[in-house]
Amino acid sequence: MEITREEIDHLAKLSDFSLSDEEKDSLGTDLKNIIGYISQLDELDTDGVEPTYQVFEMENVWREDEIKPQEADREALLNLAPESEDNQIKVPKVL
Repeated sequence: MEITREEIDHLAKLSDFSLSDEEKDSLGTDLKNIIGYISQLDELDTDGVEPTYQVFEMENVWREDEIKPQEADREALLNLAPESEDNQIKVPKVL
């Protein structure tokens, strides 16, 4: 499968990438190799092979949501914090 320069430009635009002409050529070669490698799977004879959806026997474990009563009050929790101000825990500024 041949990948055109327009398709690479479109992928770069969707990904918000700015690529040089050299990078576009390299990406085109890489994508062509990847698609060629994956297309080898089309050559496999999979007649009679069950699809594998899950390797391990797993299922969701559901539980009821329940609100458990808490022993601590606001003052006790604020006293555990290194610093507090106006009934809130004071933390370093994060940007």
